[in-house]
Amino acid sequence: MSRILIAEDEARIASFIEKGLKSHGFTVSTAATAQETTTLVLGSDFDLLILDLGLPDQDGLQALEELRGQGAKLPVIILTARDDIDDKVAGLEGGADDYLTKPFRFEELLARVRLRLRNRSSVTPSEEMVLRVGEIELDLRTRQVCVGDHNIDLPTREFILAETFLRHPGQVLSREQLLDRVWGYDYDPGSNVVDVYVGYLRKKLGSQFFETVRGMGYRLRV
Repeated sequence: MSRILIAEDEARIASFIEKGLKSHGFTVSTAATAQETTTLVLGSDFDLLILDLGLPDQDGLQALEELRGQGAKLPVIILTARDDIDDKVAGLEGGADDYLTKPFRFEELLARVRLRLRNRSSVTPSEEMVLRVGEIELDLRTRQVCVGDHNIDLPTREFILAETFLRHPGQVLSREQLLDRVWGYDYDPGSNVVDVYVGYLRKKLGSQFFETVRGMGYRLRV
């Protein structure tokens, strides 16, 4: 199981990323300062670092330079609000493998994480690339869904929602959980978008698979 460290001092964002990655089978730790990040990276066997540049005790670029100088070879994805091209160039030239700006969507971050881990040949069997529950099969590589003998192409958001259900078969998922995992940390808790998208999945994959649990949320029938 791949181990990921999130270096992020904003607790809400760190928690959002942590929950999302854990739901996809990763082992996740967090750090709120550059010093803690350096200590954890050099003292543990992490497979990937997600690094914010605006850490309170040291600029993330300096921390990255120090890590590379001390021999840390793990892939690093910079996740920052700095969107200036000079910052991006500095980050990539300073040893980062990827650079993503805030605000961001979790599915894009997840895709970049998987790509970096795949390039490092560290994706393990525990990180399933094909999910199966009953007649539904979902391939994370081709982004195709099969129900029985029928192949179904889903838009990105519907695919991520389907993936979330398939990773938690039989479990009741609240609307808040689904909003958090599929639409991101900046979601509107009063939105009915979850109900709308569950309706899309029912039409395309089969209404018999998605059960409404009154007052609680939705469940994928096993």
